[in-house]
Amino acid sequence: MKINLLIATCDDDYTEHLSNLLSDKYKDTFFVSVCSASQSLTDILSASGYDAALLEAPMIRDTDLSPIKLPLLLWDETDNGANTQKSHTIIKKYQRVSAIASMILEYYASFSAGECGPDAGRAFITAVWSPSGGVGKTTVALANAIKASSGGKKALYLNMEHFSSGPAYFNDSGRSISSVFEMLERNEGNLKMLIQAILRQDPNTGVLYFCHPENFDDMNILSVDDIVALITACAGFADELVIDLSSACNIRTRQVFKLADRVLLVTDQTTTSQAKLRQFASQHSVFEQFKSKVVLVANMCSSFSEPGFSEIITLPLIKSTDSVAVAKSLSGCAFEP
Repeated sequence: MKINLLIATCDDDYTEHLSNLLSDKYKDTFFVSVCSASQSLTDILSASGYDAALLEAPMIRDTDLSPIKLPLLLWDETDNGANTQKSHTIIKKYQRVSAIASMILEYYASFSAGECGPDAGRAFITAVWSPSGGVGKTTVALANAIKASSGGKKALYLNMEHFSSGPAYFNDSGRSISSVFEMLERNEGNLKMLIQAILRQDPNTGVLYFCHPENFDDMNILSVDDIVALITACAGFADELVIDLSSACNIRTRQVFKLADRVLLVTDQTTTSQAKLRQFASQHSVFEQFKSKVVLVANMCSSFSEPGFSEIITLPLIKSTDSVAVAKSLSGCAFEP
């Protein structure tokens, strides 16, 4: 479902520029209408309602805005109407269109619970996990996402580690995923809309991702129900959803395994990581529960022999300190056993 958006300003050039970009780059998100005169605005609002509107202060004085669910003041910082500013949510006029679009979505998400979201179907979900840290799990997860993206699919990478390594791979200067966690904790608002607002896309790989949590404890507030809601919502935005998990094997990890279509278990050539994986495979009931979904990823040219692993992907050792370069190189490998 699209947001029915009205842009009402007296600046015809700005209105044309903004409406054209929103209609082009966000055609699946907004249905854009424009208005350039106060009297026309009154007539338009008397005939139709809108989900959201970007409105300049001169346009809205003495205008009934009740047909607009979310009136937003488009402020160019030269208008001194303090009372108008205080009574409306403000969006600065002169900033990147992507920032304006994200702000509209985020504000709309805060009060439109259940009203709208993407119409896409469920993504194929791959969970990437290892009982041992340092085996290249995140690199494998990103390589899988990059491969899907390079193949023309819409790939979303979701990092659920307590200490995210995302900043080593992506520009991490946007809105944190912590805002999504907070909405889940409050159990109010439109989760899908908020996700749509803060999702970023890596220009080099095309992979969608979130900026890392603001602090360690943010990940800990998620309940099992929150995990289900988060993954279900994310699965509506992509063809492939790749979930990078921490090395813990707790109830939340098991819930992700349950939701996943495939579970990649990663090991490397070290005896420590292989010993831990053997213990998991032979002693943990979780492995038996999800055995049919499990594919072993033998990273860095490692070899691993253990009953129960019939599907194995072997990845080469790539000698580089550049994590992004390694992930891109591995994305050219086969990720099907």
